[in-house]
Amino acid sequence: MEIRKMLTYVEDTRLEAGAEVDPVLRKVAVAAVVRNEYAGRYVDDLSPYYEASVEIGNEIAALAVEQMKPYSIESYGKAAIVGLDGEQEHGVALLTTPYGNVLREAAGGGAAWISSATKRAQPGASIDIPLAYKDALYVRSHYDAMSITLHDAPLPDEIAVICCFANRGRPHHRVGGLSIDEAVGEDGLT
Repeated sequence: MEIRKMLTYVEDTRLEAGAEVDPVLRKVAVAAVVRNEYAGRYVDDLSPYYEASVEIGNEIAALAVEQMKPYSIESYGKAAIVGLDGEQEHGVALLTTPYGNVLREAAGGGAAWISSATKRAQPGASIDIPLAYKDALYVRSHYDAMSITLHDAPLPDEIAVICCFANRGRPHHRVGGLSIDEAVGEDGLT
């Protein structure tokens, strides 16, 4: 797929509620803005986007992993914003299992399904990319999100394909639930 631009966002949280965050919470999001071949028309079979997402995912994920250094990846998420001439389903087609598997591999494995968000919007849109622990979805400390804004994308005939990684859970989490130390990570849930 034709990529018009790549955008990279890095957010480091060092203080939360006046208390030090140790280790720092780093979130990285990378977006590839691609031409939507299906914009302006209905297409029944969207499967060509499944495989196209692998190439895009490899490029996005490599850049995200590089920006995560020196931290390892504990949580992940994915998102897509579809320009107004496309369908939300076009973005969903680019976030299916082949794309998810690329993100899992880049994150060093992951048993949990990858949280995602998709929507149609005009240039200047924001999106909240959901995050969850990569090996066990029920680890509550890692329920989080990263918000990004795409200032000149997507154009009506484009899709922004996004991946997001984080090195830890929320700062100072203390609302209970399964801890990362208790997680088994075999079934993707616990």
